[in-house]
Amino acid sequence: MSRKRSDYRSTFYSRIENFVNGREEFLLYRPTGRTEAEKLESLEAELTEAADLLDKREEQQRIQDHTEPRDFLKRFHKLYGVVATLVCLTMMMLLMITVSWLPRFGNASNPANNEVIKRYIEKGQEETGAVNIVTGLILNYRGFDTMGETHVLFVAASCVMILLLIAEGKEKVSRYANDRQLEPKNDIIVQKVAGFLVPAVFMFGIYVILNGHLSPGGGFSGGSVIGAGLIMYVSAFGFKKTERFFNEHVYKIAKISALCFYICCLSYYFYMGAHGYDNHIPLGTPGNIISSGLILFINIFVGTEVACTMYAFYALFRKGGL
Repeated sequence: MSRKRSDYRSTFYSRIENFVNGREEFLLYRPTGRTEAEKLESLEAELTEAADLLDKREEQQRIQDHTEPRDFLKRFHKLYGVVATLVCLTMMMLLMITVSWLPRFGNASNPANNEVIKRYIEKGQEETGAVNIVTGLILNYRGFDTMGETHVLFVAASCVMILLLIAEGKEKVSRYANDRQLEPKNDIIVQKVAGFLVPAVFMFGIYVILNGHLSPGGGFSGGSVIGAGLIMYVSAFGFKKTERFFNEHVYKIAKISALCFYICCLSYYFYMGAHGYDNHIPLGTPGNIISSGLILFINIFVGTEVACTMYAFYALFRKGGL
């Protein structure tokens, strides 16, 4: 009887009865004789399949989330190209129209061939206080052009910094952690020669700047000399010693302060000249160091700007940071 009961329990009809009574699910195929290891393997396979399905869904969601920003960037780049092209074409058209209204080159009636040159030579020292006519021309009569050139230096240095500066903090990794890795280490000849020449170069650069309104020179040439002195010093002694007196903080203060004071000086000239007011800053005695009004100070500010820019270019191209 027990054998018949066991045989009945394994039959198709017994499974239907159990399904109707809610004791088990009805399956067309019911595996029998599965061991615990097989059940565990089957469960692991189902879990793996579920994990793969979940990963696929997450990947699809991630792709969907990044689709909109990428589409936005594509539209932005297209719009940027169109706007840049229109701006360039507009500037070209305006420049061509402006050039068409200019007087013919070499015409005897042009201001450059009569009253302008005559005014610079005859009234230059009286109106600017500078013995050097070129300095009075560049920093007074054509101060607006010189201010544009100084801003070009500032923008160029800023762009190079943006392109070459490496990340700050923990991500700051230099290709050569030691800046003297590829140089002669503590070369006594180079350091002794630099120790003798660098002070002389600095003094000569300062002399050229301070005497720019009296003799050939000025801020641009004197700043280049001082910048060359800084490059000579850092090449001989390295950035570690240079940063004792000229680091990134000092560089930023000197460069930005010089540019701001320079703009203030020229803005004063622009405002007074545009309204026909007399310049109340005394010009001093022509030939003295303290003379020519604000031109002496403008030379100092321009020299500081040029020296900082030269050193910044060298430092950035050499190691990626100041």
